[in-house]
Amino acid sequence: QVQLVESGGGWVQPGGSLKLTCTISGRTGGSRAMGWFRQTPGKEREFVARIRWSTGFSRVADSVKGRFTVSADNAKNTVYLEMNMLKPEDSAVYYCASGTTVGPATKIDEFDSWGQGTQVTVSS
Repeated sequence: QVQLVESGGGWVQPGGSLKLTCTISGRTGGSRAMGWFRQTPGKEREFVARIRWSTGFSRVADSVKGRFTVSADNAKNTVYLEMNMLKPEDSAVYYCASGTTVGPATKIDEFDSWGQGTQVTVSS
């Protein structure tokens, strides 16, 4: 059983930055990939970024490429999402997820454990 806890959300003006943190605990041995997704009311949960523990290989969605960076601290069982140059359309609840997949790990179905989410609001 795996537990994930996100933190770091809040309010920021357009162009600002936030850093989200996700800590995984419990039976973490099966976790291969960590993902960040976001969701707004009435919308589907969408992929933002992911990283693999074993290689550190990361991928980000086109919508945030060049602005967001995902990283991991394996020793601390923690992943981060550094968000820069934030836009109003980035406002959402951001979720951290863990998966056992060896695939691309960019889809919701590839993750089996989820955090509760942290709210990010970007507005003037």
